[in-house]
Amino acid sequence: MSKYVDSVLKNLKAKNANEPEFIQAAEEVLLTLDPVLKANPQYEQNAILERIVEPERVVIFRVPWVDDTGKVRVNRGYRIQQNSAIGPYKGGLRFDPSVNLSVLKFLAFEQVFKNSLTTLPMGGGKGGSDFNPKQSPHTPGKRCSDAEVMRFCQSFMTELFRHIGPDTDVPAGDMNVGGREIGYLFGQYKRLANEFTGVLTGKALSFGGSLIRPEATGYGDVYFAENMLAKRGETFEGKRCVISGSGNVASFAAEKLMQLGAKVLTLSDRSGAILCESGITEKMLKDIMYLKNVTRGELADFAKKTKAVKFFKGVNSWQLTDKIDAAFPCARQNELNGKDAAYLLKHGCTLVGEGANMPSTPDAIDAFVKAKIMYSPGKASNAGGVATSGLEMSQNSERLSWSREEVDAKLKGIMKSIHDNAWESAAKYGKKGNYVVGANIAGFTKVADAMVAQGVC
Repeated sequence: MSKYVDSVLKNLKAKNANEPEFIQAAEEVLLTLDPVLKANPQYEQNAILERIVEPERVVIFRVPWVDDTGKVRVNRGYRIQQNSAIGPYKGGLRFDPSVNLSVLKFLAFEQVFKNSLTTLPMGGGKGGSDFNPKQSPHTPGKRCSDAEVMRFCQSFMTELFRHIGPDTDVPAGDMNVGGREIGYLFGQYKRLANEFTGVLTGKALSFGGSLIRPEATGYGDVYFAENMLAKRGETFEGKRCVISGSGNVASFAAEKLMQLGAKVLTLSDRSGAILCESGITEKMLKDIMYLKNVTRGELADFAKKTKAVKFFKGVNSWQLTDKIDAAFPCARQNELNGKDAAYLLKHGCTLVGEGANMPSTPDAIDAFVKAKIMYSPGKASNAGGVATSGLEMSQNSERLSWSREEVDAKLKGIMKSIHDNAWESAAKYGKKGNYVVGANIAGFTKVADAMVAQGVC
């Protein structure tokens, strides 16, 4: 580690000591940048690292709303506007009890480099609230009603709308923010701003959404992995794959893997994980998507009705079967630890494609890199979602709607470009095959050059 990186990290830890996720994300990037910093002294001269780890703006606000019993509830809302050097802030909104400043700052920081890698003109941001749509505040075991979610979203947007705009900050959905929530948020923005613009992505097709957007992150993860395999002359045909999560990212990653001839063995949620040794079928996957998106149930409920699957309460997907070719962590941060990594490697895993944001812990990443398997960090392999959000923004600006085939082809091309850029950047700095180093350097360089060109701002 160079003296410059060491100094920046020490200062960062001192100023943000109570933000472990943010520090972890910053360390993961900065510790790989020594070669590019040495080759480009202007970055240190312009204090790029000090500036890039500091958000340009952090907005924190209260969100008062009324539940179905008439009781006033109060949540906390956030928007982190991390970096706008290459375009308007772009990043999702997350509604979950785990949301806090550290989590959102790590997500916004990752988003800067992810968006840079897409080649599209988008800066990085993230936001959300500690609101939990999966738990009614007045009835244990029940979810919030649609009316409660609507009232919360309207209150949230009543403050957020003054900080966003199609050329300033364009949020999207993230954990627990799907089509329903985006619809309510967009409606309130339109009402307050008195304009119909592409200020949110992930919208329904009826009011400016893009085909392939729900599928994009999962599909993109698999497209990136397909490019990694191609470097070794391999395909997904017959490969046994384990996946964590069961939301859009996991479900559509499973769908694409099945289309490419792979066998998907696992999915998971907060209740536990399911295993189907013969491979999850298309019918099972459709039933799971309906369960998650319509009835909003848990895999435990699905397992009770499906004899072909085994359900494991309170565990993840990584240690359920003894023959694994590829793993796709698609749930949440730090879900795959060093012990999980050791198990995967011991049982034949040669590819890990991250579909979630920072799902692998540092010791797991070290294990994958040392084993020299095909390992893609989330900032590269899960960039398909924000890439397609960028395509939605383009369609909104042009008042056009592209076909499913057009969007999918553009997504596939973007993921190949991200893969090739990461591969070439790693090779350029003597780390051939190391997608962690390659993605970090490729994403960082574009943003850093823009910051240098724009002066101290």
